[in-house]
Amino acid sequence: MNVRAKNVVILGSTGSIGTSTLQVIASSQGRLRAYGLSANTNFDLVVRQAIEVRPRWVVATDAEAAPRFDWSGLPDGTELLVGQEGVERAVRGEEVDVVVAAIVGSAGLRGTWAALEAGKNVALANKETLVMAGALVTRLAAKSGAKILPVDSEHSAVFQALQAGRREEVKRIVLTASGGPFRDHTAEALEQVTVEEALAHPNWDMGPKVTIDSATMMNKALEIIEARWLFDISADQIDVVIHRQSVVHSMVEFIDGSMVAQLGPPDMKLPIQYALDYPKRRPGGAEKLDLTRPWQLDFEPADPERFPALALGTEAARTGGTTGTVLNAANEAAVAGFLNRELKFTDIVPACRSVLQSHSFEQHPTLQQLHNLDRWARQEVTRWVCT
Repeated sequence: MNVRAKNVVILGSTGSIGTSTLQVIASSQGRLRAYGLSANTNFDLVVRQAIEVRPRWVVATDAEAAPRFDWSGLPDGTELLVGQEGVERAVRGEEVDVVVAAIVGSAGLRGTWAALEAGKNVALANKETLVMAGALVTRLAAKSGAKILPVDSEHSAVFQALQAGRREEVKRIVLTASGGPFRDHTAEALEQVTVEEALAHPNWDMGPKVTIDSATMMNKALEIIEARWLFDISADQIDVVIHRQSVVHSMVEFIDGSMVAQLGPPDMKLPIQYALDYPKRRPGGAEKLDLTRPWQLDFEPADPERFPALALGTEAARTGGTTGTVLNAANEAAVAGFLNRELKFTDIVPACRSVLQSHSFEQHPTLQQLHNLDRWARQEVTRWVCT
């Protein structure tokens, strides 16, 4: 019996997650189809992608840059959509089955929101969506019947490990972290960190913003907040350990003392495929662990003095309300300042802490209030850049 291919819209198809998603689709033997692609300004690449996969839509999210580009290279049958309106039209399409939310940063929230509102399952790689608006987003998904399927390797690992028991049997979630390139640096050495050093991640190939977050461990702070909402668990039930090999992607400890872990190579194609094929598992093109050679798996506590971002993440997960939005926006602005060589590496977390402590907290914000605070927090970080 012929089964229709699952139609996938990829928000952020030119980024690392987006390109990996296209590789997963290419190896799916026709069960997955790239139905829509979006790019912010990397129009040359998205056109090349469109020529290869022939999607129904290509979305140019930068509405100002789109008219200046020659789109004549798009294949016949592919329609160009522009701006946020184009994103919303694509994710709401009647034949769309799943949306991969892979736009980095707060910019990814609107597209994810529109997809969930339309009842589409979302393969969520954009952790900022739940960091910013976890309560609102999870409530929306419950109302529309949409599923949020994690693509972050850590949250995918937890999602898979949770299949081993009931939610009421969970004692805690343990997120693993590589520790980034500076896990052995002294405080004095961290003061001298350069942009180039921070971008050299020892295990993963990621975009610049996510790579810097890994170096500061702010990525893990944001993942604590994401896990709190994604799995409806308290902040005090989420721990972080350093695991240098990046083979154990996370673990779940149950109340009887059993601990279930998900292992795999540092290859994002595996969690992407799991989300796209869920609830089934299929053969795919992801790298496999080579168990014919010796392996050593090390775990060590995360040092709160070397990684002060973790305390901010736990605080924001525990407090809720507007704290996640403010922390995320401040971090995005601070990372941009570091990449532009306007802030020191060691200024990123203190800038975030300062902005978080000075904002007007609201326990039950509206989506508009969150967008307003997002802008405010970014403006506050400019004070650090200018001093």
